[in-house]
Amino acid sequence: MLSLSGNLKKTTAGVAAVLALTLGFAGCSSGSGSSGETSAAGGSETTTTQTSEPAAESVTMTFWHNGTGEKATTYWENTVKDFEAANPGVTIEIQVVQNEDLDGKLQTAMQAGTTPDIFLQRGGGKMAEMLAAGQVMDITDLIDADIKAAYGEGAFGFDSLNGRIYAMPMSVQPEGLWYNQDLFDQAGITTNPTDMASFNEAVATLKAAGIQAVALGAQDAWPAAHWFYSFALRECSKDVIDNLTSDKKFDDPCWLKAFQDVADLNATNPWNQGFLTTVAQQGAGSSAGLVANGQAAMELMGSWEPGVIGGLTPDGENLASLRWFAFPAVDGGQGDPTAIMGGSDGYSCSAAAPPACVDFLNFIAQKEYSEGYADAYSTLPANSEAMGVVTDPSLKAAAEAYSQAAYAVLWFDTSLGQDVGNAVNNAVVTLLAGQVDAAGALQLMQAAVAAG
Repeated sequence: MLSLSGNLKKTTAGVAAVLALTLGFAGCSSGSGSSGETSAAGGSETTTTQTSEPAAESVTMTFWHNGTGEKATTYWENTVKDFEAANPGVTIEIQVVQNEDLDGKLQTAMQAGTTPDIFLQRGGGKMAEMLAAGQVMDITDLIDADIKAAYGEGAFGFDSLNGRIYAMPMSVQPEGLWYNQDLFDQAGITTNPTDMASFNEAVATLKAAGIQAVALGAQDAWPAAHWFYSFALRECSKDVIDNLTSDKKFDDPCWLKAFQDVADLNATNPWNQGFLTTVAQQGAGSSAGLVANGQAAMELMGSWEPGVIGGLTPDGENLASLRWFAFPAVDGGQGDPTAIMGGSDGYSCSAAAPPACVDFLNFIAQKEYSEGYADAYSTLPANSEAMGVVTDPSLKAAAEAYSQAAYAVLWFDTSLGQDVGNAVNNAVVTLLAGQVDAAGALQLMQAAVAAG
C-alpha cells in the first residue's frame, strides 16, 4: 500500500475546512467494501475512550445504515458491541437497508411514527423536511468538545441548518470520475481529461479499443442525474448555485446549457450497453460491477466508489488500478473549474431518541472509529485526525482536489428534498432515453419544483 504523502498531510485539514466555504446543498454510499478483517477500530483489540457516562437504565435503540458490504456490516457489528460494552444497559438493534431503498423506507417510517433512533442522514433539503416534521434531534450542544476540535467547524456544514447541527458526519464524499488505469493503458490514454474536448476524445479512444467507456446505472435514476448536476456546477455561476433552493424558477440560461451538455454527451453513446436498465451498485452487472470487473472504464460517483467497487471484484478486494480525476471543465462555463460536487455520510438521532443516541454518535466520531469507518467504507473520514488511514491512490487524489476546491456543493436531489429531487433525477433519465430534448427536460424540472 502507498503511504500517505507529505503533500496530502499538508492539505488534510483543508478537506474539512473547504466545507466551511460556500456549502449549499448519496451521497450514496453502500459501504460495499472488500471482504476481510476490519481495522482495529470496532474490533476486539481496540481500547476505547468512553465519551459519556453509561446509561443509568436499560434502553434499546434501533439503528438503520446502508453498509451492505461485508467490511461495513462487520464494522458496525463490532462498533455497536464496543459501545454496548462501554455502556451497560444499552442495546442497539441494527437493520441494514440497501442504499437505494433507504430514503423511501425512512420516509415511510417517519410518516408511520416508527422512525429509527439512529439513521443515515443525507443532509440538505431531505434533512430540512425531517426537521420541519419534528423528526430529527438538534445535537449542536451535545457533541463532545474534543470531537468538535478534531473535526473543525467546517466539517459539519452539510449536516447543519441555520447554524444548528443535526447529524454527526463520518465521511466526506467528493465526486469525480473513477477509472480503471489498466483499461486506460490498454486504450493508449496517457493523460487524464481536463475538459470536455479531451473527455470526448478519451471516450472515442476507449470505444475504438473495444472498451465500454462509461458505466451508468440509469435504472436507479440518481447516477444519471449526477451528470446533469456536474454539468450545472460547471455551467452555472456560484451565485446561481447558492440560490438553488431559494430561487426555484431555474430560468438562468445555464440550466438549459447543462441539460444540453448531457444531451450532447449522450449523442456520443459513451455508456455501457443497456445503461437504461442497469442498476448502480447491486451485483456484477451493475454499473459499479462493470468497472470492478474490467467491463467498463469509468464511472461518475462520490468517494464511496472504491468501497462499492471493492465489494464487486472477483476477489472481493479493492481494485488496485482504480484512479480518479475531476469532472472536466466546459467551454464558457460560469462556475469555478475547481468547484466540486459532494456530500457526506452523517448519522442522526430521531427527535424521540434517548440520550444514549448522542452518546453513540460521539462514540463513533472518535479517531479510532473514524479510521475504522474510512477503512470499512473505503472512503474519506470527516474527522481530520483519522486521515492517516487513507492510502488508496484514487481517494488521495479526490481528497487533494476537495481540499483545493473553490467551493463544494451538495447533490441537487438532496438539496431540493426527496420528492422534488427524485422528479429532477427522472427528468434526466427521460432526456437520456430520448423522450424529451434539453428544453423538455428543463420544463420537467421546473414543473417538479413548482409542484413542490
